[in-house]
Amino acid sequence: MEMTEPLTRGAHHIGLSVPDLDRAAAFFCDALSFKVVGERPDYPARFVSDGQILLTLWQVANPEKAAQFDRRNTIGLHHLALGVEDKAALDRVHARVSAHPGVTIEFAPEPIRAGATTRHFICTMPGGIRIEFATPFA
Repeated sequence: MEMTEPLTRGAHHIGLSVPDLDRAAAFFCDALSFKVVGERPDYPARFVSDGQILLTLWQVANPEKAAQFDRRNTIGLHHLALGVEDKAALDRVHARVSAHPGVTIEFAPEPIRAGATTRHFICTMPGGIRIEFATPFA
């Protein structure tokens, strides 16, 4: 097989279906300092970015009837992992996210595996999507 360069260049954007567009946007903007960079009120959708990644937040049509994602039994996005600069940044993110209304912390910052210098934590944002925050691989 011929070796070639990858044909893609990272994620263009990631779309997340959410039960409450305002609460989801508030999580990213208030807890993580993302900026709203666009909106489609007729869809409805809101686009938020940290300057590196663009997230499209799509409001589901009927939140009361929407099925919650079950990471062990449903095919789809298991979690969204966002990178942070270092351990100090991870600790700052953990403090801000922990204080945000409607967030559940799955586990506090810890090594990604025994002996690793990479650290991470996972939370569930308002609306039920799992978000991981991780320091760079080392």
